[in-house]
Amino acid sequence: MQNIENIVDTVLFESEDLIVSRGNDENKKYGMADIDLGTPPHCYTSMQTRLLDVIPESSVTIAIPVLESYCNPAGSMQGGYISAAFDNAFGPLCILATGTPRTTALNINTSYHRPIFPGDELIITATVQSKGRTMIHILAEAYNREKQLIATANTQYLILNEK
Repeated sequence: MQNIENIVDTVLFESEDLIVSRGNDENKKYGMADIDLGTPPHCYTSMQTRLLDVIPESSVTIAIPVLESYCNPAGSMQGGYISAAFDNAFGPLCILATGTPRTTALNINTSYHRPIFPGDELIITATVQSKGRTMIHILAEAYNREKQLIATANTQYLILNEK
């Protein structure tokens, strides 16, 4: 995985996302990398996900603000939202690594290490662990701005046959 200190510094000092140009397509706000992932899905944009870094076919790093509306009664980000945040990293990486959106997640396994609270930002780096002809396995780590490990996750996607 990439050096979390460099990623966190980027998050703390980056003021805005860039518009990505896609030739004949209209400009779409997906993140900082010149990549074509199509229009971001509502689950990605509604969580205010920012794409911070991409290493094609290898890893993506995203940041998601922790909002009050994501919190459980204890005041920390609810686990389901943390898993959804991981999914917002897994999906784009899967498309980049396989070259197709024709995949489906088989599972997402999340382990929680400490809480994260409103006003902070969940910074996730997802990395391809292995890729075969029909399956891809991805690992991810989520940190807060203080570089503390919040959660880890892994997923397996099935690569579907092209029509």
